[in-house]
Amino acid sequence: QVQLVESGGGWVQPGGSLRLSCSASEFPLDSKAIGWFRQAPGKEREGFAYIHTDDAFKYSDPSGRGRFTASKDGAKNTVYLQMNSLKPEDTGVYYCALGVRYGLEFGGYGYDFWGQGTQVTVST
Repeated sequence: QVQLVESGGGWVQPGGSLRLSCSASEFPLDSKAIGWFRQAPGKEREGFAYIHTDDAFKYSDPSGRGRFTASKDGAKNTVYLQMNSLKPEDTGVYYCALGVRYGLEFGGYGYDFWGQGTQVTVST
């Protein structure tokens, strides 16, 4: 059973930066991607970025493009999400999830393992 532990959330003023970490107990051989999801207050959880576990491809949706960058440290089994120029609308609980199969979820993967979530609050 893969375990994902997130950290790095917190409160930041608009325009500030945070770096989220997602540490995995392992990346199984059939791992496809780590997805990043956000659940804003009163809204459903939705994916907005992912990175292939072989680090060959990254995606960020228009809401984060140019501001959010995913990266991976294979030696540490950790994926990072660097978030710059944060806006109040970025507020929410952020989750990472490991996709080990292709599916109908975000990015065309199926996510079977999830982190516990970390709160990000952007406000004055």
